[in-house]
Amino acid sequence: MNAQTDRARWAALIVLCTGMLMIILDSAIVNVALPWIQRDLGFSQSTLVWVVNGYLITFGGLLLLAGRIGDLVGRRRIFLYGMALFTFASLLCGIAQSQETLVAARFLQGAGGALTSSVILGIIITMFREPGEQAKAIGVFSFVASGGASLGLLLGGVLTQVLNWHWIFFVNVPIGIATWILARRLVPHEEGIGLREGADVPGSALVTSALMLGVYTLLEAPTYGWASTRTLGLLAVTVVLFAAFIAREATARTPLVPLRIFRSRTIVGANVVQMLGVAGVFGMFFLAVLYLQRVLGYDALQTGLAFLPVSGLIGALSLGASARLSMRFGARAVLIPGLILMATGLLLFTRVPVDGSYLVDVLPVMIVLGTGAGLFFPSLTTLAMGEVEPHEAGLASGLINTSLQVGGSIGLAVLAGLATTRSQSLLDSGHSTPVALTSGYHLAFLVGAGLVLVALATALWMKPRAAIRPEPVLATEGA
Repeated sequence: MNAQTDRARWAALIVLCTGMLMIILDSAIVNVALPWIQRDLGFSQSTLVWVVNGYLITFGGLLLLAGRIGDLVGRRRIFLYGMALFTFASLLCGIAQSQETLVAARFLQGAGGALTSSVILGIIITMFREPGEQAKAIGVFSFVASGGASLGLLLGGVLTQVLNWHWIFFVNVPIGIATWILARRLVPHEEGIGLREGADVPGSALVTSALMLGVYTLLEAPTYGWASTRTLGLLAVTVVLFAAFIAREATARTPLVPLRIFRSRTIVGANVVQMLGVAGVFGMFFLAVLYLQRVLGYDALQTGLAFLPVSGLIGALSLGASARLSMRFGARAVLIPGLILMATGLLLFTRVPVDGSYLVDVLPVMIVLGTGAGLFFPSLTTLAMGEVEPHEAGLASGLINTSLQVGGSIGLAVLAGLATTRSQSLLDSGHSTPVALTSGYHLAFLVGAGLVLVALATALWMKPRAAIRPEPVLATEGA
């Protein structure tokens, strides 16, 4: 491979990761700006959640379908369609002057985000076939995917306080246009395997309906109660839809999702680990923001700066050490200490006091969590994509993104619900607001640590201990 072609591949990677960064930043930026959006457009507390939920429902619901369609009609084509839709929807969000316009645009934005992000990993692993280069490329992607959230908190704080909330959406427009133009020039076009290989319309409808309903139910469960008839009924319908989808895929001539992909213990295990690990960590990020703002009194900009050590460590490890460690010892051997550090960080967070100091009580936790996440995300992505055939790379990419999205939704719903219930109970008992809030966060952090420990047990199950020894040898020989 000549130097010009090699440079073009890495330039294409930067373009793809810029698209991913836009989508990740958007999720975090909006959380910071919600109070200003509520005040400006007159949202009630119950309707404000749809600014977030509208995006998450279409995003989480369409990821798997979008990834498979990328395999069928061409992954670059789906990336370009998604980027165009995401950019257009961002413009609509920015100019929105009513609640209805903003929420509708957020639904569109989620669909664009799903199309864009679902195929990126598939494109990356087909562009970078050599193990050493692939590990580095996945490290860059993992940094963007995992570190972008904390960067979004900082950027959201700056844009909202210096300008106004409309600019958290407007900033996507020039970046999206530039990314679309560069992707069309730099990202290699590969023909898909053809719709006839997987144009399963009934299966598509079933899985998309199941995922959208599942995400919606998880997001709304804290409002209506986890044991309410409404929540349990919707969960039952979701299970029925998934069961019907599996039955359809087992008998379809050209299944949307060939069930053989789930025969791999590594692929199944990686997605379970991702869902559990992300549930613990993403829920923690949301609640840590609330702790900093509602208990310690930080403003939006101070909150973003507080999370910089996390994104810095994730970047340093994802872009260098994690890839080298995975090549030397195997991705699973790097994943396990990453999970241990993440669980340790969450347990340390259960000790933060009402009158906490950032340097003493918060920064050490950020360092431990950032180190763990920096090891966790690249190694997990390598495992999830490592046993996938090239013609199913989009499907596997959509699958791992779906587990991330669903895991994040579960974590946010469960941990925030637990924290709220615990805090309200203490407030009713006469405790002060800071004490009640902090105690609620402590409970949520403890449960989050438990979820990560279950993920650790799953990682130990993924592959027999003896089976990981050949991994570094093969990787080294290919380097």
